[in-house]
Amino acid sequence: MSHPSSLVRSPIDFVGHDVAALASHMQHCAQARGRWFATRHHLQQVRSVAAGRIVTIACVAALIGIGVLSVA
Repeated sequence: MSHPSSLVRSPIDFVGHDVAALASHMQHCAQARGRWFATRHHLQQVRSVAAGRIVTIACVAALIGIGVLSVA
């Protein structure tokens, strides 16, 4: 009994490799979400916001410092 060529399994398993890579990635992500994940996430967000405005933040901090020293 012959089978159509479209039903014969290919010796190269692309899907199996993709599933294994996805499973490995998902396991890595699950391990990365530890106890401090939320804290690291928030610090990363603050850093990304501050990095774009570093000069402005430095000037505001200097003005606040001068204001505090002038009051004291």
